[in-house]
Amino acid sequence: MPFSPDALKVPLRDVLLLIPGGLGLLFSFLGASPSTAQLAVDPAWLPVIFCGVPILKDAAAGLFTRFDIKADVLVSIALIAAVLAGEIFAAGEVAFIMRLGSLLEELAVGKARAGIEKLVKLSPVTGRVLRSGGTDIVPADELRKGDILRVLPGETIPADGVIISGESSVNQSVMTGESMPVDKGPGDTVTSGTLNMFGTFDMRATGVGAESAIQRMIRLVQSADAGKARIVRLADRWATWIVAAALACAALTWAVTGEIIRAVTVLVVFCPCALVLATPTAIMAAIGNASRHGFLVREGDALERLASVRRVALDKTGTLTEGIPEVVAVRSFARDISDLELYRLAASAESRSEHPLGKAVLRCATVMLPDLAERPLAAPLDFRMIPGRGVAARIGKHSVLVGNARLFSSEQAVRRNDARLSETVRSLEEEGCTVILIAVDGEECGFIALSDTLRANVRQSVAKLNEVGVNPVLMTGDNMQAALRMGKEAGIAEVHASVMPEDKLALIEWFQHTGEHVCMVGDGVNDAPALKKAAVGIAMGGVGSGIAMDAADIVLVNDEIRFLPFLLRLSRHMMHVIRLNLAFSLLLNFAAVLLAVRGTLGPAAGALIHNAGSVAVILNSALLLFWMPRKHAASERDRGEPPFA
Repeated sequence: MPFSPDALKVPLRDVLLLIPGGLGLLFSFLGASPSTAQLAVDPAWLPVIFCGVPILKDAAAGLFTRFDIKADVLVSIALIAAVLAGEIFAAGEVAFIMRLGSLLEELAVGKARAGIEKLVKLSPVTGRVLRSGGTDIVPADELRKGDILRVLPGETIPADGVIISGESSVNQSVMTGESMPVDKGPGDTVTSGTLNMFGTFDMRATGVGAESAIQRMIRLVQSADAGKARIVRLADRWATWIVAAALACAALTWAVTGEIIRAVTVLVVFCPCALVLATPTAIMAAIGNASRHGFLVREGDALERLASVRRVALDKTGTLTEGIPEVVAVRSFARDISDLELYRLAASAESRSEHPLGKAVLRCATVMLPDLAERPLAAPLDFRMIPGRGVAARIGKHSVLVGNARLFSSEQAVRRNDARLSETVRSLEEEGCTVILIAVDGEECGFIALSDTLRANVRQSVAKLNEVGVNPVLMTGDNMQAALRMGKEAGIAEVHASVMPEDKLALIEWFQHTGEHVCMVGDGVNDAPALKKAAVGIAMGGVGSGIAMDAADIVLVNDEIRFLPFLLRLSRHMMHVIRLNLAFSLLLNFAAVLLAVRGTLGPAAGALIHNAGSVAVILNSALLLFWMPRKHAASERDRGEPPFA
């Protein structure tokens, strides 16, 4: 995630205000020393000026411009009352501790969102329009329906449309999330924002400008972000009642006792210092703990929202799977060619291919061919790449053809094998595999099947999610049979197949409409709208796109999905600590108010006792830094791994 200096602008200002305020309090507390005894002005004025004035300014702006009563209104009243009563040290203490709380709050809930801007950059800038006199390059927003466009290798497709001539392979991961490219030919549809990898083709535009798929994606992300609820700070939620209660109690105390100092003390101890610190200190400690397990929390209130999640929606490619095609099956139907020998011939032919599937076949050769070190792959002769279909080459004395069914249909010289091969290929494709057909010396001999493989520990992680009381859901662009197979392998019962970005967003909205808070876990650009809309979005940081990470509230930096159940437990324990902090701070305030009414506490002593409660809240929250559930710690020790990754 790129660093943004703006993200630290406000916290840096607060730090600069806290330094003179803290020094002023220290010098005022040590006022009996020779160095400070000769000062004409109490150093406690420093925190009043540097820390208190910004609070007064913010409170006045909220109260008089929006009639928005927050906790800083009560703090401002207490500051003014303490200064008028001559209790400068008490006023300085209150101003300093509240400014410290504001700093922690800013650090905990700072925003760093730039995903929509990056998504806009994916939008095609220009398109190549065929005219009678040749081709013209025009801005993408000037394209019209019916225009005939030419797309060259390596170019982003500028509009939605239908191919009318030419063949290629298109990387559609931006829209579908699937890692493997899709071969395209005449009659096939293509979408804007996807990448043409090989070959040149002409297409007729059917969706341009605001109607194109990439623009719809941008609107989905924007609308999802705008509709996402924000948690209001608890102290601000109760501020109106706290202010009313404090003023009433102070006025009643003054009326009954006739002592203004008691009324001022009531206002000082009523200040919600500990209440303000209860949430941000716990959040910051929990964020520190989460970072030890590979989670980068980008939204401070994300852990608060995560605690209420009861359903986790999981993308397939790159989230549950590695996102890289691997060879899962090799089969030869030729009597005189073994499975491994067929694989060797295909890998040799693909050794000069630039196609991702060809590279995957070559990469897996080190595993599939145990004798590769003794028998290196033969160099291909007469190599020919056929865009959108496959490759042809001569390997030793054999002519080898490797590609898809469209290639074999176009090669009249290839003798097709029996129905067993076609039936096996059809079955594998229905399960979500990509199948490469292989012909040797003009005869179809067999195939290599590739598929995305499940990440390690996924099944155990899903089981732990169920233990935590969270229902996992699989959402994928695969067909239903392939999705059910993957769901069964991962242990996920609820599966939604053939979903596009807008379908994922609709599912998230439907779940949350039924009252369930949803956590979305994904890695691709196509997941960005759902990541924005969900109560909490978690992006895979290792294989995920930058746009997905910008759309998410939390980034799983090391892609270790096994830590997801721990994060859920941590968020719930954090909320338990916050509730404990709030209960303690409210009880302390109540006791201090009673003592202030009786005259037992003066303003300075009241501020000290009150701020001692704030310190207790901070210390209790700090324990979250090293918290781990017992089962989690035990399982880490059993694997011989350190407790923090």
